[in-house]
Amino acid sequence: MGILAWLIFGALAGWIASKIAGRDAQMGAVANIIVGIIGAFIGGFISSRLLNIDISGFNIQSLLIAIGGAVLLLFILNAIGRKR
Repeated sequence: MGILAWLIFGALAGWIASKIAGRDAQMGAVANIIVGIIGAFIGGFISSRLLNIDISGFNIQSLLIAIGGAVLLLFILNAIGRKR
């Protein structure tokens, strides 16, 4: 995928994850993109290493994995933020 596709994919995954985690009002477009891209890496790592699922390309399965990773990232960030 090209860089533009990664940004669009990250923005979509991050936006959906922020809606699920209830943080959409606090996050902007750049934060959604960053959370979505990092979430895709987290979700891809978990799915390939722990669940033995091979993910490649831009499809519904990879989007769901990215959203799951982004939601996990947001919940971890929420837990760290509450402890302070």
